[in-house]
Amino acid sequence: MKKPVCLALLFLCLTGSGALAAAGKEEPTIYTIVQGDTLWGLSKHFLNDPYYWPNLWAANQTIGNPHFIYPGQRVRVYSDRIEIEERAAAPVAQGAGKPEAARAVEEIAAREFSVTGGEGFLMENEIHPAGVIVSTYQNRVMVGADDIVYADIGRANGASVGDRYSIYKKMGPVSHPVSNVILGDRVMPLGELQLSEVEGKVSKAIITRSYQEIGAGSFLLPYRDRKVKVALKAADRDLVGYIAETQTGNTALAVGDVVYLDLGSAHGLQTGNLLYIVRDVEPDQRYALARIEKLPVEVLGALVVVGTGNNTSTAIIVKSVDTIYRGDRVELKKSR
Repeated sequence: MKKPVCLALLFLCLTGSGALAAAGKEEPTIYTIVQGDTLWGLSKHFLNDPYYWPNLWAANQTIGNPHFIYPGQRVRVYSDRIEIEERAAAPVAQGAGKPEAARAVEEIAAREFSVTGGEGFLMENEIHPAGVIVSTYQNRVMVGADDIVYADIGRANGASVGDRYSIYKKMGPVSHPVSNVILGDRVMPLGELQLSEVEGKVSKAIITRSYQEIGAGSFLLPYRDRKVKVALKAADRDLVGYIAETQTGNTALAVGDVVYLDLGSAHGLQTGNLLYIVRDVEPDQRYALARIEKLPVEVLGALVVVGTGNNTSTAIIVKSVDTIYRGDRVELKKSR
């Protein structure tokens, strides 16, 4: 009986070592990271385990911050793990010694973000409408593209036939999430119009484009093409602010959502600046040997400024690893 048992054990050892050797030679699947990817998402998609991402981060020193990976990075996907290929030495050396925010800007400096013109903004007190739609054709409640409207803009305002205006609607005042000071009115774009007949103080116009239904009472601002590409711009100062409001009015936010900040050109904020979205972590003093005053902040994501007012700005969330909320803090970090 001993001889057959020994032979069986030997067979198991040989087959086991062969399986290990085969696993060691497993050919990985190569995947290139695209915009919107996160470590959480990669772990869930390839390993069916979203909670694997801390291991993925810890095993890949090329990721300076666990919440930011960049398009163009390549990953090797195995049956039990994911590895991120190291970048060439030169780019790493260029970013060495620089703060995380500066490296993040360098990594995605070639990226551009499209602005459609539908993002809206916060209308501050110093912004005054050029005019108002006072009536619609046949007093219709709502009108759209190719319909006729009438505005209180005329030659007395310097208006001429052919002038173009953007149409907006006020959605209500927005207060600061901390101080409760009114920052301005949330404004949504409704469409565009062109003056077809102009008199002294009034004019007739044709709606050339409509995003939403338009009615009497909508206000006008001089037309400006807002369909532009916004390239990232490195910060020249440190700033701290808050997400004061959202385009949709929703409280919970994610990638692609439009938000309005309590920072503007008066603070030195510029279109193209990348800001981190952060949240404080409260220490549990029960487990501390000494009093802990502050822990490192939790980085929730990032946003890019696509338009600035004097004291407010419009931004788009471009990175998110957790739910972001209205009232969360944002930080701009100067390149050093």
